[in-house]
Amino acid sequence: MVRRPDRGMVTAELAAVFPVVVLLLGVLLGGVGLVIDQVRCVDAARLGARAAARGEPSGTVRALARQAAPDGATVEVSRNGGAVRVSVRARARMVGALLPESFAPAATASAPLEVGGPAP
Repeated sequence: MVRRPDRGMVTAELAAVFPVVVLLLGVLLGGVGLVIDQVRCVDAARLGARAAARGEPSGTVRALARQAAPDGATVEVSRNGGAVRVSVRARARMVGALLPESFAPAATASAPLEVGGPAP
């Protein structure tokens, strides 16, 4: 029987690389989380803008947008002439918290006020 001196070398290499693989997986999952939060912010802003355009009160618009937005998101509603604007900004979580503020999920949507509806 011939004994090979490199026996167990793959196990040692795997043990050295395993923490890097786990870190990479965590970064990828954090990135997916940021994308999901961004999509939720876009949906919340659009939902709020549609509600505000129908003439819903600002409190109702904020409540609807917060339900669709990620936890802890801030919602701002403003009116400019014949249009309404809803901005939603969320805090970056996990890996995104290590990135600059410009990477925080945020979205803005506007819609024209519907004719004949009450003012928001």
